[in-house]
Amino acid sequence: MDVFFLESKDPLFGIIIFFVLIFVITFFSYWLSKYKKKEDYKHLDRFLQQFQTLPSQNELKVLIAKGELSEKSWFLLANAYAKSGNYEKSIEIYSELLKVGDKANYRDTMFLLGKTYFKAGFLERSRQIFLEILKNNPRTPQALSYLLLTYERVRDYKAAMEVLEPLEELGRDTTVERAYLEALLVLNSAKLSSEEKVEELLRIYKSSHALTHLVFEYLFRVNPKSAWENFDASKAEELIDVLWSVDKKDLNLEVIMQNGYLRELYSAKGYIEVANRSSIFELDVLINLDAKANATLGFEYICNNCKVVFPFAFHRCSSCHAIDTSRAEIALVKDYHKDFSEENNSFQ
Repeated sequence: MDVFFLESKDPLFGIIIFFVLIFVITFFSYWLSKYKKKEDYKHLDRFLQQFQTLPSQNELKVLIAKGELSEKSWFLLANAYAKSGNYEKSIEIYSELLKVGDKANYRDTMFLLGKTYFKAGFLERSRQIFLEILKNNPRTPQALSYLLLTYERVRDYKAAMEVLEPLEELGRDTTVERAYLEALLVLNSAKLSSEEKVEELLRIYKSSHALTHLVFEYLFRVNPKSAWENFDASKAEELIDVLWSVDKKDLNLEVIMQNGYLRELYSAKGYIEVANRSSIFELDVLINLDAKANATLGFEYICNNCKVVFPFAFHRCSSCHAIDTSRAEIALVKDYHKDFSEENNSFQ
């Protein structure tokens, strides 16, 4: 039995003690570090909780009045909340700054408050604020621009067009905006018939040389014959999403056969078989795919002015508010419509 016991002078005994000490130190170091890490996280959580909520309106008023933070700091904080989508907090700050802030910044604060109301969707409040600014400072182009946008959002296009006059007096070119508002006025008119709307839209399009997508999107949907008669082949790439959705029965083969881009587009669609290839990768793939392949074109839309990407077509960018700056980008996607049609046929 003595073979299982080691004397203290035995070298093996020292080695065992050494490894035991290492194990003990490592074990306690590991759990100590975990404990410290946990405490650090608790401390960080407590620290961050201080910034999760703003003071109440009364506390905010006291803080601003004390002047412990400069007005510039409050503006930066309000702007940060607005950018993150927390418009309520941003509005609270601007509202209190109007009450107790520096009167020299009153107009700028009013404008920022009105702009925040506009972004938050409180259009009537934003309209009242911009009108109040213009009442005392009529030559304020920023307030005029947002007042126009507010009227447009509430579909009061006549009032929006009235705002164009002072903007023109301030030197702003409003040609495209006027044409755009006239087109919206036509499209939303309950008095005009579809044919009258087509005539008016074509008149606006020919006089302004703009709004190609807006006009032809409506024409191809309501009166494809008139759309093809007034179609400018040089605008085909701008209208690729509209042209792609045209029904086969509404095609004008005479116009299509005279334009290489249209021949490639509708060959890729499978409506005609006249193009064997295309310089555009997506169209070339669809032309060479089997007709039964479940693939089609998908679209996303980029604003040429601010480069923001949208999943849907637009005529005025909701980010930078520029008009007629949409550009369609194409991509190959699965054709779910074909899948759905095949499933329906299988049940018949």
